[in-house]
Amino acid sequence: MPAGSRALWKNPDNLTDRQRDKLAWIAKTDPRLHRGYLLKEGLRYVFIAKGEAGKIALDRWLSWARRCRIPPFVHLAKRITTVRDKIHAALEHRLSNALIESVNTRIRLLTRIAFGFRSPHALIALAMLSLAGHRPVLPGRTNPRMSQ
Repeated sequence: MPAGSRALWKNPDNLTDRQRDKLAWIAKTDPRLHRGYLLKEGLRYVFIAKGEAGKIALDRWLSWARRCRIPPFVHLAKRITTVRDKIHAALEHRLSNALIESVNTRIRLLTRIAFGFRSPHALIALAMLSLAGHRPVLPGRTNPRMSQ
């Protein structure tokens, strides 16, 4: 990748002046890479816009990606086209699986933390403490809520 490739990962609003200059240099020296960057940003915009604007942006993006002659984007456009109705529904109703994914990530972290415990009850207790806000009774202790 060319120097300054971190600029390709970042949100355009968060680029420094130096990264903007490098992005302009990439646009001049490697138009295909720059086109890929613009396609990535176009798809990101679809999910920022949401609603009807997001649907229109998605349809425009699919049209552009099919014609871009960058095989990974052409393939992605085909895959997205097969589930376009589901994506339209998610954009219209503002649905996301972000909460579920964050819970899954936290459970994986807790599983790593609980490695080496002698029973699964410790992992269950950690999950209840971390995810649901429950406070299970610890072994050898009384429940403080019961004694009040």
